[in-house]
This record gives sequence, C-alpha cells and structure tokens, in this order.
Amino acid sequence: MTNRLPQTLRSDAQGNRDRILDAARTLFAAEGLNVTMRAIARRAEVGPATLYRRFPTKQMLVTEAFMEQMRACHAIVDEGLADPDPWRGFCLVIERTCELHALNRGFTDVFMVTFPDAVDFAADREHTLNSIAELARRAQSTGRLRPDFVLDDLILMLMANRGIHTTSTTTRVAASRRFAALVIQAFQASPTHMSLPPVARLASAAPLKNV
Repeated sequence: MTNRLPQTLRSDAQGNRDRILDAARTLFAAEGLNVTMRAIARRAEVGPATLYRRFPTKQMLVTEAFMEQMRACHAIVDEGLADPDPWRGFCLVIERTCELHALNRGFTDVFMVTFPDAVDFAADREHTLNSIAELARRAQSTGRLRPDFVLDDLILMLMANRGIHTTSTTTRVAASRRFAALVIQAFQASPTHMSLPPVARLASAAPLKNV
C-alpha cells in the first residue's frame, strides 16, 4: 500500500491537470480569454486551490492551453511558404488561418496580444508574421497580390473575423470561410469574380429583401 500511494496521487494530479486544460480550452474557445479562473475550476470540477496548484497564474494556463493552436498556425504558414505558387500559398494561409481563429476565439485574443500577460507567445507571433510577410512579398512579385498590401491588413482581417458571433461552431466556421473568400478577392491585384462559399445564416443578421 505504501509503495502504491505516491503513484495514485500522481495519477490523480495528472487527471486534475487534464480536466483543467480541457475546461480551459473549451471555455477560451467559446468565450475568449475573459473567462475567469473560477469558471474554469467549476467546469473542470476541481477546487480553486487545485487549479492554482497546477497553474499558479492565468498566464501559465493560457500558454499551455494554446500550444497546440500555435503549432497549427506555424504549420499553416509553413505549408503556404512551401507552395511553389506564392499566391496560392498566400490564399491557403488566409483560408486556414481564418478557420483556425473561427474555431477558437481565445486563440485570436492570444495572437492579437489582447491578453496583456500572454507574453510567452510574443516570439511565436513575430515568427508567424515575419513568415507571412515573406510570403506576401513573393505573392506581390508575381503580380497577383495587390502591391499596397501590408501586414496591418492581415491584423484587420483577424479582428473582423473574430467579430463573427454565433452559438454554432459550424455556422461560425462557414461564415468565416465566406469571409475569407471575400478577403482574398479584395487582396487580389486584379480581382476576379469567383464563386463564394455558401452563405452562413447568422441569427443576428436581419434578412435582406430584394437582394
């Protein structure tokens, strides 16, 4: 019994940690980073003391919770850079990035540094933006990306994409895909009228007649 007790405690501690992270990821994705630590503890079904024992600060919890999304963001940009067609690679980054951020509102907050203490991602964010800037220069050299595109336009896009509000993740992603298609057309040096993804019916939108 004496030999088995420490292992049982470690297993319990790991289980608590996993539940806390699962709860944090779920709440951050749906509501952003304003979720309180108490709400996370409540959803994870652990006491506040247990939460703070595993994650002494909210910054530590945020950093751990969004590691996977940051790696996914890097992978998207790397895939875009690897495409022999810079414009196609640039479009891929726009489409996949919008979808990634639509799935997780909290990640947009982290990436946009709207959560002041989430400084652990500063280097990751800089690397991602520098890589996108390089991809944009390549796309501009082909004449497909408008010459006046700047990184601030990408930030503006992410801010607008985060503004898509709906309780349904499926609808939010569908709306984000259509938004990305519109953005890509706006970024083209010579816009072409390509077919857009299906319309996402947003509950807050008033129906338009005769359109």
